[in-house]
Amino acid sequence: MKIAVPREIRLGERRVALVPESCGKLAKAGIHVAVESGAGERAYFPDDSYREAGGAVESDVAGLLGSSDLVLKVHPPALHPSSGLHEADMMREGAILLGTLMPTRHPEAVEKLAARKITAFATDRIPRITRSQSMDTLSSMANISGYKAVLLAAGLLPKYFPMLTTAAGTVFPAKVFIVGAGVAGLSAIATARRLGATVEATDTRPAAREQVESLGARFIGVETTETAQDASGYAKELSAEYYQRQAELLADRCATADVVITTALIGGVKAPRLLTAGMVRGMRPGSVIVDVAAEGGGNCELTRPGETIVERGVTVCGPLDLPAEMPWHASTLYSRNLTAFVLAFWKDGRFLLDLDDEILRGALVTHGGKAG
Repeated sequence: MKIAVPREIRLGERRVALVPESCGKLAKAGIHVAVESGAGERAYFPDDSYREAGGAVESDVAGLLGSSDLVLKVHPPALHPSSGLHEADMMREGAILLGTLMPTRHPEAVEKLAARKITAFATDRIPRITRSQSMDTLSSMANISGYKAVLLAAGLLPKYFPMLTTAAGTVFPAKVFIVGAGVAGLSAIATARRLGATVEATDTRPAAREQVESLGARFIGVETTETAQDASGYAKELSAEYYQRQAELLADRCATADVVITTALIGGVKAPRLLTAGMVRGMRPGSVIVDVAAEGGGNCELTRPGETIVERGVTVCGPLDLPAEMPWHASTLYSRNLTAFVLAFWKDGRFLLDLDDEILRGALVTHGGKAG
């Protein structure tokens, strides 16, 4: 079996799907790994580090993808800028693809994969069960996103985060409000607390209270009997009545916050619109919003994905691909997730394509020429 790791072609992406550490593990399992030349350079993994780990380095991306049984990627296949060919069309018909696909956001890539009869697995659709925790790329990348969001906010805020006592008097700590206490939100809470801010957080899941409070933050929630999580472990939509009550809570807390960081996603991909323009205009001048969910459309009505704007003195930042700003660790964690997936189904010298398995069935996007 041959695994291919192409260089990511998305603009600004610095991650690589497999790092030398994981390449070595796969090689020891009897799997041939080939990496496109330069694939790891932007994450500080040179070609020689892959060779030393037992992998091969190839310069012809079309030949690499066309000769491989399994392709590992960070982003969905797209039109290659130098060859003019779509990455899916370069893959061998009937091969396997593993990576972050976000099929609802990338229908064209799904169609291309189905047409090539590629068996595509999306790590963003893996059921959140105990057995799949080591394969969860969403959690790995969300952890980094929450951390980087706080650092971004700290750089934009015209105040200190921590309390300081100086000869000129006392500086009180910044007030940070986190919307969504999933992995990204919890990481943001921990980072803001380390920087000395006072932190409040809210989530649709009452069970998040214990996690929020364990990190030293105050939990603010709407009392409800509705279930906020689906069978796969992802957040789901709630009733209009719930969102009305939530909006009142958000408006109140945003008005007193120095920093608001929003991280809410439904199903792991869709960003519910939670902060209205009116809420933003009700915030104090100099306040900062960092919308971690910008790539999913944004939790804030004023968010412009990929841009930073100022609305009546409030900075609204919609960063895209925050993990790419920490490419070494982001690549390492992502690589470990993909390696865990591959080795979990590597039996007797081959990848066992058991579509009755809960993990494979849940992650499956295309197979046998069909999308599902």
